[in-house]
Amino acid sequence: MSRMPALLATVTLIALSGTPALAADPTAANAAQARAPSSAAVRATYDRMDALSRSVFWASEQQADPTDAVAGVKLAQALRELGRYDQAAEAAQATLTVQPNNLDALLELGRAHIARGQAFYGVAPLEQARQLAPRDWRPYSLLGVAYEQVRRTDDARAAWNQALALSPDNPDVLTNAATAALTHGDAPGAETLLRRAAAQPTASAKVRQNLALALGLQGKMGEAEQILRRELPPEQAEQNLRWLRARSTPGATAAAASAPVSAPVAAPTPGGDTARTWNSLQGG
Repeated sequence: MSRMPALLATVTLIALSGTPALAADPTAANAAQARAPSSAAVRATYDRMDALSRSVFWASEQQADPTDAVAGVKLAQALRELGRYDQAAEAAQATLTVQPNNLDALLELGRAHIARGQAFYGVAPLEQARQLAPRDWRPYSLLGVAYEQVRRTDDARAAWNQALALSPDNPDVLTNAATAALTHGDAPGAETLLRRAAAQPTASAKVRQNLALALGLQGKMGEAEQILRRELPPEQAEQNLRWLRARSTPGATAAAASAPVSAPVAAPTPGGDTARTWNSLQGG
């Protein structure tokens, strides 16, 4: 499977050995199960830490109480952020074994399957989440990503339209739809959506960097350069600009797979490996 280009990668995959916080010593495991869950203050502190620290903490919390759905969901999220997608799916599934209708666990299971390039298996839990929370935009946004990954383009578009009906001008949803447009070679369409997304107060730096990508791929290098130099350190901005200058012609997205990985912008080319970079895996 081809590597993502410098301008396209949004997730740093961290290769780790072993499983965090899974005690090899049965005595230690029994001790973990015997203790009480941590206080709300301690949990809030760990929520602000890096993904590795959170994975260790939430695995310990889940061991202390296997029925703790919050711990299970947060463990799955941390593992996914570490690039341990199979384990993230297992953690979310374990939570659903205890609470089959837990909305957050269903969403996290969908994210994990999308991230591991197996979105087909994420469709069912996400459709279940949609049924449980028909007024929540997140299941629709994630379903759009899953449908797009399995080439159900019309269903993806309908899902994103519904997400936007529930959460107008949501930057995550708009960026997902724009990413699909880029995937299909429609950089102008992606630009329109990303301008709407970037205009929102809640828009992230990734949204603006995606806009720079859409602009650069159309040859609008002046505006793309202004955005990238505002959003990225000089070295990284220069690397991305070199990549764009080499590909700033219509249809250039097809050349994306040949570039190296380094910068936090999401715009996948067709194929499961790229879907993990979409903004919906962060918020939607």
